Amino acid sequence: MLLFGLLLLTSALAGQRHGTQAESNLSSKFQYSSNKEQNGVQDPQHERIITVSTNGSIHSPRFPHTYPRNMVLVWRLVAAEENVWIQLTFDERFGLEDPEDDICKYDFVEVEEPSDGTILGRWCGSGTVPGKQISKGNQIRIRFVSDEYFPSEPGFCIHYNIVVPQFTEAVSPSVLPPSALPLDLLNNAVTAFSTLEDLIRYLEPDRWQLDLEDLYRPTWQLLGKAFVFGRKSRVVDLNLLKEEVRLYSCTPRNFSVSIREELKRTDTIFWPGCLLVKRCGGNCACCLHNCHECQCVPSKVTKKYHEVLQLRPKSGVRGLHKSLTDVALEHHEECDCVCRGHTGG
Repeated sequence: MLLFGLLLLTSALAGQRHGTQAESNLSSKFQYSSNKEQNGVQDPQHERIITVSTNGSIHSPRFPHTYPRNMVLVWRLVAAEENVWIQLTFDERFGLEDPEDDICKYDFVEVEEPSDGTILGRWCGSGTVPGKQISKGNQIRIRFVSDEYFPSEPGFCIHYNIVVPQFTEAVSPSVLPPSALPLDLLNNAVTAFSTLEDLIRYLEPDRWQLDLEDLYRPTWQLLGKAFVFGRKSRVVDLNLLKEEVRLYSCTPRNFSVSIREELKRTDTIFWPGCLLVKRCGGNCACCLHNCHECQCVPSKVTKKYHEVLQLRPKSGVRGLHKSLTDVALEHHEECDCVCRGHTGG
């Protein structure tokens, strides 16, 4: 009987320990779920602000080992001085989950320009180390996202340093490769070339002739025509003077426009960067309408197509997509003087 009682007591104590262990495991599970919720996409706006006054670096957790799953981490780097830029340089040890159809959907690191919300780049995989990035102002934002599947290694490490704008602007295209320049600086470099051959040689020094053969073909370009004024009569013709005022005070004239600004395509570079279009110009000093102030407005508008070279950054990797494309620009065919506040038909 005594032996039977001891067996019952031992079984009860073992059951209690097992129940305590199960409760502890369940508690850990709920705690992990809570942490997962806190670190995940439920709070993507939370960011860590880092004041930059000297060189430093940020990296994925556990770098250079496998990073955790299901995370969203955001850093905002803010330079201590206002009139400086921040340059980012990726460590050569770079590896995140591979893209799907060349798109970084799952695990990625991206860099954003806080001044206008422009995404300077999004990278994943391990084939190519991202190029250098430079902020437009004294701030830059970095976001790291990992989903709940397939973490990779080594993750990423980004080194940052302060750049004085005058120094960066003085760097010639031959010093920094195109892949190391932010899009706006690359646009300035592209604009400086006077021939397409020189431009392609700069973009693709190793295979520029092949690229040129693919692109170079006779193109038709619409250019505005200069106005030819008639000869003046030896005898003053007041009717002619009045007619000339009507004809030439408010007329379509040649204007050069920036394609990027005209199309609002800051994600793309065009060459040539500017084209001639017809736009209404002049004044309406002797307006025929009975109103306080007249303005020159278009009364007939058409769109004309111009063939140009288009350069677009490749998604997630270095390099540029190069292609000839037609851009539609607005041309004013006829102009008229109307009372301010009214528009032409």
